[in-house]
Amino acid sequence: MTERKSSPISGADLLRLAIGVVGIGTSGPLIALGTMAVPVAIFWRNLGGSLITLPFAIAKGEWKRLTSKEWGWSVLAGVFLALHFICFFYSMRLTSVASGTALTAMQPIFVALWLRMKGRQVDYRVWLGMALSMIGVLIITGIDWSLSSRSLTGDLIALLGGALSGAYVTAGSHVQKSISTTTYTAVCYLICALTCLLVIIPSGESLIRYPRFEWLLILGLILGAQLLGHSMFNQVLARVNPAVVSLIVFFEVPVGALLAVWWLGQVPPAGIIPGIALLIFGSGLVASRTSQLQGESNNAH
Repeated sequence: MTERKSSPISGADLLRLAIGVVGIGTSGPLIALGTMAVPVAIFWRNLGGSLITLPFAIAKGEWKRLTSKEWGWSVLAGVFLALHFICFFYSMRLTSVASGTALTAMQPIFVALWLRMKGRQVDYRVWLGMALSMIGVLIITGIDWSLSSRSLTGDLIALLGGALSGAYVTAGSHVQKSISTTTYTAVCYLICALTCLLVIIPSGESLIRYPRFEWLLILGLILGAQLLGHSMFNQVLARVNPAVVSLIVFFEVPVGALLAVWWLGQVPPAGIIPGIALLIFGSGLVASRTSQLQGESNNAH
């Protein structure tokens, strides 16, 4: 694979990245504010995202030419995305936004481990990044354990969510090389919504009987994290090195934590801050060394 030449990021792309960081940073606090059943909230968020991108995907006409392999990877990515979201949503309601988003941000580590299992050579800095991240995890979960078993449970679910996010990114990377992001996301988000629907039906949870405030939160998730967040990053990926975008995405963690202080009054314990810093630095180091192997790195929140 030829390495993309580095070039200065334009002012327009810097603005898109800034909007994207704020967009995905709203995700955790908005989820924590809600009480809608988790699979239902994920269903509406992803159905809305799919319906918004669907007209553009249809206009491209690519869906008519998708191979069985491309359909298979897109469907698998959608299922992994649904499982990732279920973990992420539950973690936001069990632990703090700061801890949950930081632990979920370990996605690049799971991607790197998968690449290593496939026989790819992994830079020594990746192993250093993993070690630093694990120290950060031990600090965060140790402090949360001392606070409550509920917080620790949320931390562990967030870690699982990070692994599932890595699986989603890996599956998606197989198909995004051959079809546009618009077509891929339209299919992937729809499969994600349908997967959650399969969970909702036997549970007996209502799909529509929720107060107006809950629907405003869902609208905020679609407009913020889904459109202003991921759509901005996808636009920039056409011109900017994925390693750069991957590192900038980590700013979601402090943005989400600050919004959680403002909207929810969640002030994380001072001892957690070094753990979050180590985790972000370590995961960022991993992301910067593996994104070129992966081809493209995306954030699912």
